[in-house]
Amino acid sequence: MTDQPFDEEPPEHLRYRRYLGDLEDVSEADEAALVATVLEDPNVSMAEAAVNRHLERQAARLLTDPAFPAWAQTLATVIGDRPFLARRLREWTLLRAIALDESWTAEDLTTASDWFQRTASVVLVVASPEALSLLAERGRTRRVRNAASRRLQHSDQHRPDSIHKS
Repeated sequence: MTDQPFDEEPPEHLRYRRYLGDLEDVSEADEAALVATVLEDPNVSMAEAAVNRHLERQAARLLTDPAFPAWAQTLATVIGDRPFLARRLREWTLLRAIALDESWTAEDLTTASDWFQRTASVVLVVASPEALSLLAERGRTRRVRNAASRRLQHSDQHRPDSIHKS
């Protein structure tokens, strides 16, 4: 048995919620320091989960914003060699490159995680026919291939130069 009462919430759950609240309210100037503090928590899984949630919220908000590259560089420095967080930040950066029609490679797309491929195949800011075609043909899962195919069909139907047959 444990000394902790059955209905008492574990301390790491309380810290997780507190971290999420703090990260949501943090100023831009204090963000890096707070992320570093959270990552010092002794419960590594919980700390990285809280930072990942923050990373996803901020990356989605800043995705096409000119401030994204500087934000991502700052966060990359704080995240350091934590494999999951570093990969997720790289994938958000790739998503931005595709959304803004910047440089990316087929290998970038085909070797990206399932999460990335699912996100790229459904998020509306990614409208690149090249990226969607590649995911429709070579996406890792049927779900990704189908979603990318649907997006391509939908975009073809709504192009001004497409011919609609009744």
